[in-house]
Amino acid sequence: MSKALTKFDAAATLRDSEGIAEYMAAAFETGDPRYISHALGVVARAKGMSEIARTSGLSREHLYRSFSENGNPTLKSILAVMDALGVQLSATATDDAGVSEPKPGATRKSGKKATARKAKPNAEKRSKARIRKIEAA
Repeated sequence: MSKALTKFDAAATLRDSEGIAEYMAAAFETGDPRYISHALGVVARAKGMSEIARTSGLSREHLYRSFSENGNPTLKSILAVMDALGVQLSATATDDAGVSEPKPGATRKSGKKATARKAKPNAEKRSKARIRKIEAA
């Protein structure tokens, strides 16, 4: 006997504010803008897209299109949805601000001194693993 598989929908598992906050924090840790916008869409669907549309002043169609996996929402849309969800962004300083010393003699075309960003090793892998763990719960 074969069993039919269904597509997993994380929106069905996000029931309380703590779960939503943890899900969004893990999405932000990935540093992947496309994944973050998709995660916002998942949370919006969990809360009810019609209600989010009404509260944010954006149309449902705009929300579905912007926050799909292939969507590209504007900062204005992101902030409106986050406000409607009761979620806020916060900024914290890092020890090295993500910038390392440039290579000796490196300059930009404009003549300004170049700076190189320091990648955080495995941060994206850890964050995505954390998200999968949250979604599986």
